Amino acid sequence: MTTERTTQILSEMAGNFAKLHQMEPQIAAAVELIATRLKAGGRIFFCGNGGSAADAQHLAAELVGRFMLERAPLSAWALTVNTSALTAIGNDYSYDDVFSRQLRGLGNAGDVLMGISTSGNSRNVIRAIEAAREMKINVFGMTGETGGAMAAICDVCLKVPSTSTPRIQEMHIAVGHIICELVEAKCA
Repeated sequence: MTTERTTQILSEMAGNFAKLHQMEPQIAAAVELIATRLKAGGRIFFCGNGGSAADAQHLAAELVGRFMLERAPLSAWALTVNTSALTAIGNDYSYDDVFSRQLRGLGNAGDVLMGISTSGNSRNVIRAIEAAREMKINVFGMTGETGGAMAAICDVCLKVPSTSTPRIQEMHIAVGHIICELVEAKCA
């Protein structure tokens, strides 16, 4: 049973990853947007919940540190890591505001926001996108196959080809790594 299920999971993953080729134009658009903004002195902010919060931290760290190349640090921030801000904003305002409030305090026109949500419907990510729009901050999102509400409000929405949360998360980190590698090469 375990071996059979493992084979099924690996086959499903391989099929999903093969479909990622369809997203090459959207990935290229995201890379151009991010690299252009970073080279002009802008910053990239990441946000998401649960596994997507971990992805936000991971991708920000790859850009501030390094991914593959020795280079100057890039200005990348995960809005998921300041526990004092998250808990104070959640308590004093609403959990829906934990990312938008931080973005309003830290972001500027010319920055970029990357919202990550497997469903595309995470209310706090959507609120951050709405704030970014008001602030003239470009937005790209990573979602599952349907895109949810985020599909209509992002400059670029990377809708990975799955409706299964674990499969979506696997593809999100892979697409995130592709973006980091290409952005790093453009900004080095």
